[in-house]
Amino acid sequence: MDKGIYCLVFKNPGCTVRIGALGEIGFQPGWHCYIGSALGSGGLKRMERHISLARNHDKWPKWHVDYLNTSSCFSLVYVVYAVTIERLECQLACELGDGGVLKFGSSDCTCTSHLFYRPSNPQEEILSAFRHIRLLPNTKTIMSP
Repeated sequence: MDKGIYCLVFKNPGCTVRIGALGEIGFQPGWHCYIGSALGSGGLKRMERHISLARNHDKWPKWHVDYLNTSSCFSLVYVVYAVTIERLECQLACELGDGGVLKFGSSDCTCTSHLFYRPSNPQEEILSAFRHIRLLPNTKTIMSP
């Protein structure tokens, strides 16, 4: 399986969700983008795990983003991903920069966040961010918004 990085894009009506040790977090209505890496032995199968969890809600949360995947408030709408062996997820997170949910998904790096809020669909912004760090983005639609 190819290795790479991905951005899970969720839509929500506004809600509060308990996110493991981070506790309860209030989320504004709109769109949330989570940046993750798939550089381990399973490669982009990790992205597929997130998609499966969002559809089936059949596993216990392991990572911060799993709490969104299993929440009835969050709908995984699409995923943007790119094949790479370089650790570029933090650079992609910097590209999206503002609107981050403090400490979400960034416990193993120095980023302030890997989850970002946008009031409207950020697809063009995300595609542009991938291209800016010289990656060829692919999009996989999960459900219509």
